[in-house]
Amino acid sequence: MFDNPDFFLWTIFASIGDAAFTLPIALVCAIWLWFSARRQAARWIGLLAIGMALVGATKILYAGCGIEIPSLNFRVISGHTTLSTMVWPVAVSLLYRCAGGRARYGVMLGLLIGAATAVARVVDDAHSVTEVVAGWMLGGVLAILFVRGFVRSGVQLAKPRFAALGLLLVASVAYGRHAPIQEVIEAYSPGVCARFFPELAAQVRQRL
Repeated sequence: MFDNPDFFLWTIFASIGDAAFTLPIALVCAIWLWFSARRQAARWIGLLAIGMALVGATKILYAGCGIEIPSLNFRVISGHTTLSTMVWPVAVSLLYRCAGGRARYGVMLGLLIGAATAVARVVDDAHSVTEVVAGWMLGGVLAILFVRGFVRSGVQLAKPRFAALGLLLVASVAYGRHAPIQEVIEAYSPGVCARFFPELAAQVRQRL
């Protein structure tokens, strides 16, 4: 049952890691933070951009240049795992803070959600274990960096009820949707690699 990729739990956790779901949630968090403390909103957006850039770089290098580490069965950092492990600890910890709880418990719950997403991606044969571990570690580190700085800042979150309602509405609309990011990367990566890494691109063409 648990090794079946169609098992409903794996479908759920894979869906909540999709960029079409996590990025709208991240955007709501950014808007919430913007009305509470613009500096924290900028930190959140910056850290999110770093995580996405690192994931995107590995995907472009693999899809366009054929760069991988066969000995580790590593091709790319899992984007689903990275986003799930980064966005959910932040979103849940912010809600925990508003409810009078400690942010660390929100982080722990979010990291568990990210771990479940990682398992779902392995069961679905979308990624290897090393790829989801890399995504979980990357997302977790960035999420913890943000939450730690946010807690130390002592910022009081504005309009928590409206923010919670916004998160719920966005989640209900975005769940189950798929962002065609992988398709775009596969379509344009060869051109990017040919322009910036022509020798590697030539080697890839020879393999084909």
